[in-house]
Formats: sequence, structure tokens, C-alpha cells
Amino acid sequence: MAMTKHVAMDKGTTKQVLSRLDRLEKAVFGDVGEKLPSQKKQNFSGPAGGARLLISRGFFKVKRFIGDVKKALATDGYHYGAAQVQTAMNRLSRRDGPLVASKEGGKKSYVNRK
Repeated sequence: MAMTKHVAMDKGTTKQVLSRLDRLEKAVFGDVGEKLPSQKKQNFSGPAGGARLLISRGFFKVKRFIGDVKKALATDGYHYGAAQVQTAMNRLSRRDGPLVASKEGGKKSYVNRK
């Protein structure tokens, strides 16, 4: 059995150790007040923001056409033309986006990426 030596620390030494520990934790884990990426508030402004709102509500679990998306956005107060909604949807359906686009009968449909 190894014997450990107990060292008595005074208040000054304890403060120094705690100060160093705080700095190390901030360097490794960041400030406690900082938000983690999963805790950041999503921006739901503009036509793309409205589409992100619909995504968060599970609207795209089934295939949706632009007309469906435009109607759903209008019910939430997003009043944009078909061209603006189409542009937002195209950007959200890029390779790294949350949606997938496919053509059916000459019209694009959008659904969640799996």
C-alpha cells in the first residue's frame, strides 16, 4: 500500500488552484454562458426561415409541392411569392441541406432527407 502525504493548503493556495481550474475549464469546455450549437436559437426570418420552421414541425415527412409549401407558409404569416419560396426550397435541398428535391410530372417535390 502506498502512503499518501496530506498537505495542508492555506486560503491563498486554494484560491490559486481554483482560479487555474476555472481557466482550464474555460479553455477546454468554453464559457458556461456560451450556447452549445444544439442550443442556438434558429433564425426563422424570410422565406428560408419559414421553410426551416415547417421542417422543424415535421411538415416535410411526406412529399410536398411548392403550392403546398406556399399555403403552409401563408398560414404562419409568411407571405412570399412562388419564386421566393422556390429559391429558398432549392437552397434547402442542396447536397448538405435538410431536404431532398425530386421531379414528378414536371413539378418539383420536397421531402426530408433521410
